[in-house]
Amino acid sequence: MGELPERTFFNQPGLVKPLGPYLALTQAVRLGDLAKFNRACTDHGATFAKDKMSNLIVRLRHNVIKAGLRMINISYSRISLQDICTKLQFESLEATSCIVAKAIRDGVVDGTIDYDGGYLQSNETSDVYATDEPYNAFRKRIRFCMGIHDDAVKAMRYPEDAHKDSFESAEERAAREKEEAELANALAEDDGSDDEM
Repeated sequence: MGELPERTFFNQPGLVKPLGPYLALTQAVRLGDLAKFNRACTDHGATFAKDKMSNLIVRLRHNVIKAGLRMINISYSRISLQDICTKLQFESLEATSCIVAKAIRDGVVDGTIDYDGGYLQSNETSDVYATDEPYNAFRKRIRFCMGIHDDAVKAMRYPEDAHKDSFESAEERAAREKEEAELANALAEDDGSDDEM
């Protein structure tokens, strides 16, 4: 449905007056109040036309209706179509039933319409923790984390023969040991000559 800007966005210095009409629209959309939306459209129509936003504002009417129906669906387990018509200020009862039926089809409202009784019956919300959904979501997260761990471990592995270049050969070792022995003998001789003095 789109994101509604925070109120602090409209309270920035220098933007309070230019964004005033858009604040009124935002409040109407957030509340799902069609009367407030229509009032904002008529009061600030010239501003919207000047900003070349008229077409967008007209399309926002559907979001206001959706928000209003969603709030009614959450608030009432059963409400007559006439009350919905009155609350959202639709033109007729037939228009209300068509709009509510479309909202149910689109998934905005979770319920059924009883045309004989003339009311909207909201479906009961089930306890999500009584299902396997939390378990599956948790398991999916664990698999994701373990995959990241495995990839990191694989990335830290060295090639198999990388260590062979760092080891010395038998000839090099023998030469090194011979040099160390000669150095030790030379140091021993130097220590012996120092003691004689």
